[in-house]
Amino acid sequence: MTAGRQEKIRLGFLTAIEAPAQGFLGGLLVTNHLGRPLEFQCTSPVKPNRTQELLYGKTLRPFVLAELIGKTLLEKAGVKPQVVLVEQQLLLELRNHIASPLACVFREDDVEQESNDLSWGRQILRVSVDHTADIERLRDQLAVLPNDVDLFEPFQRVDQALKEALGSGAAA
Repeated sequence: MTAGRQEKIRLGFLTAIEAPAQGFLGGLLVTNHLGRPLEFQCTSPVKPNRTQELLYGKTLRPFVLAELIGKTLLEKAGVKPQVVLVEQQLLLELRNHIASPLACVFREDDVEQESNDLSWGRQILRVSVDHTADIERLRDQLAVLPNDVDLFEPFQRVDQALKEALGSGAAA
C-alpha cells in the first residue's frame, strides 16, 4: 500500500433515481481514496415511452439503468474510475458493457452471502455471476481503503445531488 497507489485510486459511485413524472435520472460521483469528489456527472431524465415499455417488458429497467444511463455516464466521465460501485442490483448488467470491475454494495445484514460476494467491513460487494474474476480485482484495488469505510455515504451525496437537479429542473 504505497502512497503513490493511494493517490491513484478512483472510485465511481453510480446510482439512479426514478421520478414518476420525469423518468430515470442517473448520477456518477468519482472520488479519490478519501472520498473527495474528483468529478460528478448526471444525466437528463430518461423517460421510456409506452411503446418501449411494451416492447422491452421486464428488460426495460436494466436496459435504461445500465445501457442508457450507466454506460453513458462512464463514457462521458473525464476522470475514469478504476472501480465502479452501484447500489441497485439491476445495474450489475452494466458490467457487460465496461472494462472496470463493478460491484453492488449491500449492508451485511441485508443479504445472505453468495459465492460472487466479497465481504468488506460490514458491507457485501456483489459482482455479476458472469464476472467473478472481479472479486480479486476489487480486493486489490480497494486494499488502500480502511476496512471500516462506509461505501454507502457517497451514494447519499449522489442521491441528494440528483434530487436537487430534479427540483431545479422543475423550478426552471
